[in-house]
Amino acid sequence: MPGYVYMLRCADDSLYVGSTRDLPTRFHQHQIGEGSTYTRDRLPVELVWYEEYGRISHAFAREKQIQNWGRAKRLALIDGNYEGLPALAKKDFSKRRRPVPPPLVE
Repeated sequence: MPGYVYMLRCADDSLYVGSTRDLPTRFHQHQIGEGSTYTRDRLPVELVWYEEYGRISHAFAREKQIQNWGRAKRLALIDGNYEGLPALAKKDFSKRRRPVPPPLVE
């Protein structure tokens, strides 16, 4: 059974990432406030991107990957800017790194 990973643009301009076996039904659920707690408070929503997979487990894995991305990288995916994704991945990684504290001096 196929699976889908998708992104919605919410009324507050945030991006929601989800996965499902039935994209039209799931999108409708989001539109009427029954899709998720997150989107319920941010209606209306717009479907801005999706990918189809042969198995729902693959769609779910891709959902989890994209959920860890920053906004710029998600927008690049929506825009089809696949060439720009690696540079944005490096940028996301550098944001997550914590500075090393200076050594204690006694």
